[in-house]
Amino acid sequence: MEVKTSLLDNMIGVGDMVLLEPLNEDSFIENLRKRFDHNEIYTYIGSVVISMNPYRSLSIFTPEKVEEYRNRNFYELSPHIYALADEAYRSLRDQDKDQCILITGESGAGKTEASKLVMSYVAAVCGRGQEVNKVKEQLLQSNPVLEAFGNAKTVRNDNSSRFGKYMDIEFDFKGDPLGGVISNYLLEKSRVCKQPRGERNFHIFYQLLSGASGDTLTKLKLDRDFSKYNYLSLDSATVNGLDDAASFRTVRNAMQIVGFMEDEVQLVLELVAAVLKLGNIEFKPESRVNGFDESRVKDKNDLKEMCELLGIEQSVLERAFSYRTVEAKMEKVSTTLNVAQAYYARDALAKNLYSRLFSWLVTRINESIKAQAKTRHKVMGVLDIYGFEIFEDNSFEQFIINYCNEKLQQIFIELTLREEQEEYVREGIEWTNIEYFNNAIICDLIENNQNGILAMLDEECLRPGTVTDDTFLDKLNTICAEHQHFESRLSKNSKFLTDHSLPHSCFRIQHYAGKVLYRVEGFVDKNNDLLYRDLSQAMYKATHSLMRQLFPEGNPAKVNLKRPLTAGFQFKASVGGLMRNLQTKNPNYIRCIKPNDKKAAHIFTDSLVCHQVRYLGLMENVRVRRAGYAFRQPYEPCLERYKMLCKQTWPHWRGPARDGVEVLLTDCSVPAEEFAYGRSKIFIRNPRTLFTLEERRRACLEDLATLIQKIYRGWKCRTHFLLLKKSQVVVAAWYRRYAQQKKYEKIKSATLVMQSFTRGWKARKILRQLKYEKRCKEAVTTIAAYWHGTQVRREYRKFFRANAGKKIYCFIIQRIMQKYFLGLKTTVPSMSPIDNTWSAQPYSFLEGAHTELRRIFHLWRCKKHRGQFTEEKKAVYEEKLEASEIFKNKKALYPSSVSQPFKGDYLEIHKNPKYQKLNSAVEEKVLLADVVNKINRANGKGSPRLFLLTKNNFVLADQKTGQVKASVPLPDLTSVSVSTQSDGFFALKLKEGSASAAKGDFLLNSEHLIEIITKLHRTWTTAADKDQINIDISDEFLVQFKQDKVCVKFIQGGPKNGTSAACKRKNNRLLEVSVPSSP
Repeated sequence: MEVKTSLLDNMIGVGDMVLLEPLNEDSFIENLRKRFDHNEIYTYIGSVVISMNPYRSLSIFTPEKVEEYRNRNFYELSPHIYALADEAYRSLRDQDKDQCILITGESGAGKTEASKLVMSYVAAVCGRGQEVNKVKEQLLQSNPVLEAFGNAKTVRNDNSSRFGKYMDIEFDFKGDPLGGVISNYLLEKSRVCKQPRGERNFHIFYQLLSGASGDTLTKLKLDRDFSKYNYLSLDSATVNGLDDAASFRTVRNAMQIVGFMEDEVQLVLELVAAVLKLGNIEFKPESRVNGFDESRVKDKNDLKEMCELLGIEQSVLERAFSYRTVEAKMEKVSTTLNVAQAYYARDALAKNLYSRLFSWLVTRINESIKAQAKTRHKVMGVLDIYGFEIFEDNSFEQFIINYCNEKLQQIFIELTLREEQEEYVREGIEWTNIEYFNNAIICDLIENNQNGILAMLDEECLRPGTVTDDTFLDKLNTICAEHQHFESRLSKNSKFLTDHSLPHSCFRIQHYAGKVLYRVEGFVDKNNDLLYRDLSQAMYKATHSLMRQLFPEGNPAKVNLKRPLTAGFQFKASVGGLMRNLQTKNPNYIRCIKPNDKKAAHIFTDSLVCHQVRYLGLMENVRVRRAGYAFRQPYEPCLERYKMLCKQTWPHWRGPARDGVEVLLTDCSVPAEEFAYGRSKIFIRNPRTLFTLEERRRACLEDLATLIQKIYRGWKCRTHFLLLKKSQVVVAAWYRRYAQQKKYEKIKSATLVMQSFTRGWKARKILRQLKYEKRCKEAVTTIAAYWHGTQVRREYRKFFRANAGKKIYCFIIQRIMQKYFLGLKTTVPSMSPIDNTWSAQPYSFLEGAHTELRRIFHLWRCKKHRGQFTEEKKAVYEEKLEASEIFKNKKALYPSSVSQPFKGDYLEIHKNPKYQKLNSAVEEKVLLADVVNKINRANGKGSPRLFLLTKNNFVLADQKTGQVKASVPLPDLTSVSVSTQSDGFFALKLKEGSASAAKGDFLLNSEHLIEIITKLHRTWTTAADKDQINIDISDEFLVQFKQDKVCVKFIQGGPKNGTSAACKRKNNRLLEVSVPSSP
């Protein structure tokens, strides 16, 4: 059996106010509070949904919730806005009935959010497809655009709709959306110029300044600082929870999705910027000759920037703010405007520019979202319009808004009663007329064509002569004085003469929602809504693409001298059209209630909620619903819900559902006057009857639950017992198997032990026998050997006695030599010449042979190693060998140079372009090129020089310029002197009397001393074919400097400023070189 739910299950309070018992205002409010405290924000009055604004996010709007309410009966689940949306959508799709959803309530009650939820639900449950998804996305994304341009923060709501919106969503025969049409009503354009304290201008101004890029603001000539614009309220410029920058990005994206081109978006933003600039234009008075004051613009910078944005000549607009042209037939009269009139003209232009831009936006959106197909469409209308407004200061806007709400209340009562009556007629139930308050008398007071307030306001605006708000009030006091819903202290009705709560400049209307005090100041101007023709014509002359569309009356070729329609007349006509449209559709109502004025969650203000319940007429709605029958339900779900109360219908009824319900109610002894049978539904008059059935059902369900528990427990115990029995058999079988297996394994193990012991005993017996036989065989062999030896020795004893010792000695020596050479083969060292390892000498008599073999092996592997050398490598080793012969154990610097290769050309003189001149000066091949320090005799300091060695000369050149300082032939060199220590000083001594010796010997210092002297020695020997050059290694030697000889002395001890050797002059005859101690 399928389990079905109902709003009566697990109910918090009463889900449907029709079932509230007892029914009074206190119980009504308490039921709303109880449900609100448990996050149940939706409650029904029949098919009407009451929505409480929670002021926070709830988890009841998820995709899972959408699926839960999809294709479900309206009363099947707990109250939810999705249930109403689903009921309306299915009626449209399946029954081909046009629907409208009317969302009403005061500002801040959550009407806009409710309309979004309805549209998002319909978008979620209708069809899929690329084109359908595009239409749905465009319909949904039209909301952010209209909210940005038509919503604002008020004291009651951070996102208050300041215009009325009615959207007709069009569907095809399958229920898929084809498009839509949006109608807007009475944008509150006065907000553009002035906002009440604690409120903001329209969202788009703040979003543009906060979210637009720097380049965009520069193009629009704007600054991010809100304080620079007179039209923006500063005390509420930022709102907690509103991210204007993010909202601007959302609006730009939404406009793109809806179908706005990028240039159209730029045009719209230019107009928004122009409105802000317009508010900054200020005026000053200027006296004329005729005594009249004329207005002039103070600072023309904002005027200039605005004209640049709109493409208007500055002089044209400036004149329009200073003069007004009045045309009558063939005459034109031009009058000057004073400062007050100029400000009025400026604000009128700003309001008209913004309101016409908003209307253009709605039209442009309609072009994008309208249905393309020409076939008949099914229509679902969603109305989100202003709620009833009662402020401290109520003006023309509140009067118009409350008039609209009066009309909606009127159609609500009419359609509700009509729907109730039609259902009774459809079901064949006798209809009883229901008494209710008809607010038609209030609507007539406002809209009557002869004596209505709007008609008198239009008449006063059109009347020639002096027309003021006071003359309009006088007219009202004269004509409406006797009306029971009109109050004024100046009327003929004497009972209000002493009412001090009613100021003289005000009148009061007793609306269905309560009394509202209206201040007449501004009624005439706002109803006239005049824009001077000069300004219209100036706007028409603009080169901006939209201006001619927004101000068509400015066309000089189509001048219309007729007075334009008043704002009241236009709104009355549009409301009348809206009412006619709504009456052709099946209505669905959402009544939104604001729980508190603080816009805070979890706060429920009884007085505020009570006030809204009264003016929304919710109690009256419940009474209308209950005047006939409080509850009605189709026969099938009724029988399904209560069939357990009767034995004949439980558990299954085999027949028509109506017959089953009749049997059920007869068996339950329900009085006949408490119910009535319709064609498809059962009607129950009193909620107590329904609650009695619910109580009996609850008790019966408890008994059924006990029975089900008993049967279930018996089944569970029986199942458990059978499972235990089956488990016991299985466990026993497995245990017996386990026991037999263990027994078998034990016997098998014992058998294996016995077998192993037996095999071991037999093996040991055989082993003893084999060992015995082996010993016997060995004993026989030993005895035979000894015996044979004895026989041989006895036979050959005579031969052994003469030569036995010599032969044994030779034999032993041969065996030792053989073993030595074979061992030497395995212990021979590696082929490296530096490997000094050699096997130990085994016997002393082999000492000579052992040493000679070692020497021969070393010579042989040296020869092998030398055979691998190239000529270059051989030359390097020869130089190293020559350096060893010269400096080994003589110079302390030598050991550190052994591992360093002799590079020769350290300067890369042939490759370096710096030394190109020097390279050309030296014709021979350079054997060595390095930087040395030439020691100065005067102070012992060194000067860097380039040292070059060729085959026949050595050259000293300047390091920076490469200029040759000295070139000495090698034959002029007699000797070289160096110290024994680790310094790099050396003296090149020249032959006395030679041309090179004119300036004396050279005392030099180099890091490559060993290489320089070695190459010098080798080159001298090779080139001159003489004896080796004399190399004096001593810590004290003489050096010839020109005519004087100087002693160079080397001492130990590091210098104070480093670790290198330092030369210092002691006197004219002594240079002392301090060499650091080796670590």
